[in-house]
Parts: sequence; structure tokens; C-alpha cells
Amino acid sequence: MQILVASNNAKKLGELERILAGADVAGIELLPLSQAPAYGEPVEDGRTFADNALIKARAGARATGLVCIADDSGLSVEELNGMPGVLSARWSGRHGDDEANNALLLGQMAHVPDGRRACAFVSVCALVTPEGEEHVAEGRWEGTLLREPVGENGFGYDPLFLPADEIAAGRSSAQLTPEEKNSLSHRGKALAQLVEVIRHLAAR
Repeated sequence: MQILVASNNAKKLGELERILAGADVAGIELLPLSQAPAYGEPVEDGRTFADNALIKARAGARATGLVCIADDSGLSVEELNGMPGVLSARWSGRHGDDEANNALLLGQMAHVPDGRRACAFVSVCALVTPEGEEHVAEGRWEGTLLREPVGENGFGYDPLFLPADEIAAGRSSAQLTPEEKNSLSHRGKALAQLVEVIRHLAAR
């Protein structure tokens, strides 16, 4: 069975592939947007992660006739009342400019003491079938905002995020292996909740 992953981010595709393999779900071919019939990508104008994930998944399923999985995710900083939130990818004003987004966030939080730097990565994954069946799952990864980038792995705000699970070791999200990140991360937690849905669809 083919499943459209409404993204061209190879790391997101790889994360889902590893999760499905780890759960022994076979017979699934994941397609990125670049390998699907072209369609107009929808405007992500939702107010929540769930809104945006569903907007993308519904558009993909409707346009291609394939089961579609989409996620919307970002960093929620308590001191900033949950922002950047749904604006995480374009916090600096330029979509996908990780360096600029990180620099702006560090500047905004520069004088915030260590005790008030709590944050969480949040991911909402939506699966929509061509028949209109919808499943939504949320994952959270609690942690603390660092004062400078650390590590070379991952993407986005990973170098600024010290997971609660890694405080003793002092490793940022960008210092974890892909396998370690899958077992801990917000997106991994959300995707894992969809494994049995995907297994059921593949068995139909």
C-alpha cells in the first residue's frame, strides 16, 4: 500500500520508515510529495498544530486518492506563552531559515533565567484516507531551551533543545542518533500512535 507523506523532508520520511520497520509493519511504500502527482499545496492557516496537519493531510488524500499522513510541529516555549508554536518554521519571517529562527529565539530569551526556560517540542500527525477517515495523534517532548546551539544532527530548533530525558548527560536533541531521537521525540511519539491504524489499513 502506498501512503503519501505530505512533505519533501527526507528526515521526516526516514523517521516514519524506521518506526514502521521497528513495529514490523510490512507492505507499505511511503511517497514524498516529490513522487506524487503534483497538486496545489494548501495554505497552512490553522490556529493549531492539529488544524494545519489536517489541512495538509486532507488536501493530499483528496488530490491523489492515497492515504495521506501530514504533520505540523514546532517548539512551544512557556516564557513566550507557547510561541513560536505554529509559527516555528517562519519565526524570523523567512520560512525554513533554521539559523535565523534560532538566532531570533535566542535573542528573545537572552535575559530569561535558567529556571524559566522550560519548553516542549509538539507534533500533531494526521492520517486521512481518500474515503474521509481521519486519525489525529499528538506527541510532546519536554525540555529546556539552551543558551547557544549544541550539536550537528537533526534540524530546526534541535540544537537549542535540551530534552528532559537528557539533562543528566547534557546532550541536546542535535547530539542524539536518529534511533535515540525516534524513541524520545515528539514526532516519534505521535507517529507511533498511528502504527496500528496503518497496520489495519495495510491488511484491508
